[in-house]
Amino acid sequence: MIAANIGRMLTLASIPIAYFLGNFTFIQIFIVAGVNGILSVFFDTAYQAYLPILVERKDLIEGNQKLQTSASAAQVAGPGIASFVYNAIGGASTIIFDAFGYLASTISLFSINKQEEKKQPNLTDPPPDFFGEMKEGVKVVTDSPVLSRIALCTATSNFGTNILGAVFLIFAYRRLNLSVPEVGLIGTIGALGFVAGVLLTGRITARLGVGVSLAVSIGAGFIALAYPLAVYGFSFLILAAVGFTSGVMLPMYNITQVSLRQAITPNRLQGRMNATMRTIVWGTIPAGAIIGGILGDSIGVINTLYIGAAVSGLAAIWILSGPVIRIRDQPEPVTE
Repeated sequence: MIAANIGRMLTLASIPIAYFLGNFTFIQIFIVAGVNGILSVFFDTAYQAYLPILVERKDLIEGNQKLQTSASAAQVAGPGIASFVYNAIGGASTIIFDAFGYLASTISLFSINKQEEKKQPNLTDPPPDFFGEMKEGVKVVTDSPVLSRIALCTATSNFGTNILGAVFLIFAYRRLNLSVPEVGLIGTIGALGFVAGVLLTGRITARLGVGVSLAVSIGAGFIALAYPLAVYGFSFLILAAVGFTSGVMLPMYNITQVSLRQAITPNRLQGRMNATMRTIVWGTIPAGAIIGGILGDSIGVINTLYIGAAVSGLAAIWILSGPVIRIRDQPEPVTE
């Protein structure tokens, strides 16, 4: 995680450096995005596999809730600060703040006192086999009706969300004529909803049950069908309301499904399981963004918003049609 953070910090810092030296090109954005995407895979896979080592398995929900709380605090402050900083010093200089964010994250990781237990080599164990271990991680997900349904659900939601996301800013800036601070404030309002969702997740999940909570929270993607109504008036209020509601539902889904995944997977397979899940659920993100851009250009921004919102909401079918919807309580953590 530390190595990934340092790498992301350096690649992001290359943008303002190149800009001030007069050597900045659009190709550099693609390279930086690609490198950051690769490093993010390593960081996020380790990030989720590390939590069950830091806390007791019975405390996974609380641990994920606290992690989401810290993330939500950044999301509350981030969009608003970014819009004002952008207006004050420009886009290239604003990226410097992102680079320093990774530096702060690295320092935080260094401050963790609990050491991860090192795996002691055993002469009776078979030699390391990368592809064999990768196959084992895939098998853990595909053979589990719970993990496979969660993977397909999240992948479908990400696909629809990124179809919508590809044209959202065009819709906000060009069609609705919103300003950069207004869009930043909408992001902040959505992040406030995220905070509320983090705080309410435990109570809602306890009342509705794990399966129903997952279905309700992911099915809330349909609320984005309200975005096109903004062209008829009250554009800021509509976008802010949708953003806030979506913000409430997102942590409910994430905390619940990540905790469920971690509970039913042995510690030694956490990294492989997370890597497989990330490959599936993030693999649809670039596909959704590309298709969203193509659709926006061919059938228009409004129709693309409708398609993205519909696909995102339909992700709930994977929860409703499988065993996940019948899970009432978080299962007891499995042993090694």
